[in-house]
Amino acid sequence: MDLCNDLHGSANALVLAIRRAPINPLVTPMPDSPDLHALLKQYFGYASFRPLQEEIIRDALAGRDVIALLPTGGGKSLCFQLPALARDGLTVVVSPLIALMKDQVDALTASGVPATFLNSSLNANDARARMRGLHNGEFRLLYAAPERLMLSGMLADLERWGVNLFAIDEAHCISEWGHDFRPEYRQIAQLRDRFPQVPFMALTATATERVREDIAEQLKLRDPARYVASFNRPNLNYRISAKTGAYGQVLDFLRAHPRDSGIIYCQARKTTESLAEKLRADGIKAAPYHAEVPKEERSGNQEGFLRDEIRVICATIAFGMGINKPNVRFVIHYDLPKNIEGYYQETGRAGRDGLPSECLLLFSPGDVQKYLGFITEKPPAEQVIAREQLSQMVHYAECSGCRRVELLAYFGEGSEEENCGACDNCLTPRATFDGTVAAQKFMSCVFRIRQASDFGTGLNHVIEVLTGAQSERVLKWGHDKLTTYNIGHEHTRSEWAAIGRELLRLGFLRQTTDKFPVIELTDSGRAVLTSRTKVTLTKPVTAPDKVVSHVGEIACDELLFEKLRRLRKELADARAVPSYIVFSDVALRQMARLYPQTEGDFSRISGVGTSKLRDFGAQFLEEIAAHLRANPKQIFADESFTQKPSAPQRTKLTETVVATLHYWRGGRTAEEIAHLRDVKPSTIYGHLADAVDAGETVDLNRVLTADQQTRAAKAFYQFGWGNIPGTLESLGSGFDYGQLKVFRAVKNRESRRN
Repeated sequence: MDLCNDLHGSANALVLAIRRAPINPLVTPMPDSPDLHALLKQYFGYASFRPLQEEIIRDALAGRDVIALLPTGGGKSLCFQLPALARDGLTVVVSPLIALMKDQVDALTASGVPATFLNSSLNANDARARMRGLHNGEFRLLYAAPERLMLSGMLADLERWGVNLFAIDEAHCISEWGHDFRPEYRQIAQLRDRFPQVPFMALTATATERVREDIAEQLKLRDPARYVASFNRPNLNYRISAKTGAYGQVLDFLRAHPRDSGIIYCQARKTTESLAEKLRADGIKAAPYHAEVPKEERSGNQEGFLRDEIRVICATIAFGMGINKPNVRFVIHYDLPKNIEGYYQETGRAGRDGLPSECLLLFSPGDVQKYLGFITEKPPAEQVIAREQLSQMVHYAECSGCRRVELLAYFGEGSEEENCGACDNCLTPRATFDGTVAAQKFMSCVFRIRQASDFGTGLNHVIEVLTGAQSERVLKWGHDKLTTYNIGHEHTRSEWAAIGRELLRLGFLRQTTDKFPVIELTDSGRAVLTSRTKVTLTKPVTAPDKVVSHVGEIACDELLFEKLRRLRKELADARAVPSYIVFSDVALRQMARLYPQTEGDFSRISGVGTSKLRDFGAQFLEEIAAHLRANPKQIFADESFTQKPSAPQRTKLTETVVATLHYWRGGRTAEEIAHLRDVKPSTIYGHLADAVDAGETVDLNRVLTADQQTRAAKAFYQFGWGNIPGTLESLGSGFDYGQLKVFRAVKNRESRRN
């Protein structure tokens, strides 16, 4: 079950495509429209739907086929869970993983929803008991794998059970064009022939237009309604770091996030095991997860992670599909992902609760060469696709623009903002340099090789010629006689490789997708080469001097939050379920901020429905009351916090910042407040910037005039949003360092809202 539905509110509401289909004439619409909002609050504890959920649900209830593409954490599960409660009959959910089925059913049961699953993990007695319940109409939802549903006896049972909806979760698995094709999913199409009157709902988080069309064709959907939500995950912070001593980098990151749990993705199974072993030796609770780990141990490691007993899972891509742990605070890619779809889906497992979370990728050109070697072992047709996908992934890793803009563009979504304020390239833009000479040398070398030999070569061979290598191929082909031979001694081979890849990204060069890809000049490259146009290049991705945590949380009483976490763990252990099944971190932080005293107050916390109020309300209210008997209630600067904060809170306000806000909201200027408090105006502006970062509202027009704001924006875009000193120097007199801090904080907050 997706948690924290209210947290996102209207954020992420961009709808890229909505096409409503006509009502299925074989299905009789419901005579009375159910009160979906009442059901939403009663069972799931949310006051409002996320974008597109209500439209998808109403189409399903009207008997329409639906394709729904919602990002990870976007509330896909609710789209078929709520219709199951709005009418009689059984909703059948086709799910690819046993662990996912148990996780979802546990969450639904805790919310008072009658649901069950059938799979190979059940013993004979449990399976028979569940079958009896299904025959007696005791359940509204049934989770099963596709191969289980296609058994002849099962098909006959489904006909007797009154199925009213087939929900195909992770629907991209049915497409050969998807990144996780599963042949057994192709069997699902037979359900359409057997149950022509029952609507289908296909759901996925990552699918290009081509994959979406294939899903519709394979499932035999009838003119389906199509819903595609924004791919933007505004709470995720994307970072790429050069891989230089990978284990040390990971250890530094984990020590900078001592309370957070997350996933580290590795390419090789051995790497997951060795990494987990090293982390345990350094005092971090970690465990490996890959296909060759014994089944019982693998399940235990996953369960321990879900229950917060294991802090870090070191895993191959086998881990994660459907893992519904909302408080994964970080995802690290220890190795380069093979394609952007996989990277997007894996990073999407962070921050499902909507709180800020980190996504770090350790990038090494060596990984690229390693993958290129693996690709040559694939069938020829697959090699072309794999090289193209790898090239797109490398482009993303090395690009100098906003990471979020790049990701959205890949999935066909535009972005009005060029600076997201939540990726490394926007927060700390990489330095640029005049690369005209380097570009001229590299492109001239490509041209001379083609001219002399009448054939092209790969990137590495061009670099060998530039750096004066005495390799067998250079000497054999006479490329040591070229005028461009050994003219590139000012750069190392790795630096030339980075320059070559950037020239590819800029479109001055192109790379073929043959078995042995070669580098060629494009028309624009020829134009630059002949006209000697200035070329600006970006310095390569580097490793930061130290890891700095940018993850923020909802400001609350941290002592009470820890007490509530312990209580949640005790209640979850007693029920043998993960902690988040009881309540999410978002719910606990709201409790520790709002201090609910009555059942009415408690029911207004996000995620508190009728069942959870009945089962857990008394214990949590007593814990809060006991805390207040021993500790004073903390007062937070913004008491308007409700179930839908407008942006992630990043810090708790200090008393001095609260005092500044008091004077500021009383109408005093920064200079007047500075005089009253015997500090410099820049200090007061710093307080205001901290307040904005924490979620407070500051009127920027009281800080800078409209003309100053325009000039500041242009300067920041020119010198980088992380470079306040350079921006200040370029603007000259009339600006204060603190004013620019406030300006940057407000703009970053606005970009997160959008």
